[in-house]
Amino acid sequence: MRPAATMRVNLPRCTLLPRLLCLVSAMLLLQGCGFHLQGNHPLPRALASARILTRDTQTDFYSALRASLLSSGARLDGPLDGAATIHIIDDDSGEKVLTVSARNIPTAFVLSYKVQISVEYQGGELLPPETHTVTREYSFDETAVLAKDREREVLQQALADDLAALIMRRLATL
Repeated sequence: MRPAATMRVNLPRCTLLPRLLCLVSAMLLLQGCGFHLQGNHPLPRALASARILTRDTQTDFYSALRASLLSSGARLDGPLDGAATIHIIDDDSGEKVLTVSARNIPTAFVLSYKVQISVEYQGGELLPPETHTVTREYSFDETAVLAKDREREVLQQALADDLAALIMRRLATL
């Protein structure tokens, strides 16, 4: 008798068809309910050519929004006439102590990232100023300061990416 690990079970081919039908019906149900994977959002025609105005072009949010607009097919370096203008009015991140230990040493922080944007197109206001804020908590260990500093930087970039995705979804509804 063979050991159990080397035994192969041959399933009849008639079980393949029901599995295939279940897979196809699940895909049709997901498509029918409006489900789609996150990714590039089609922009309205008004945003096909755009420019971003901000005080600081070195922020994480500016870089993430610019990359998202480019990947969605927007022209950012086109002519100024006929281009929508995305104003980044406020782009601010911060950190607050959430909890402290009995020795009064911080053990958890809250990172926050806030942006305020507006969009103008052909002299009119396409999107009035809106403020969006995202936050994330993270723990702090005083014995791993360098690692926690790196974790804070990664989380701040992730917050900026989340905000850029949120703004892109908002722009797609215009």
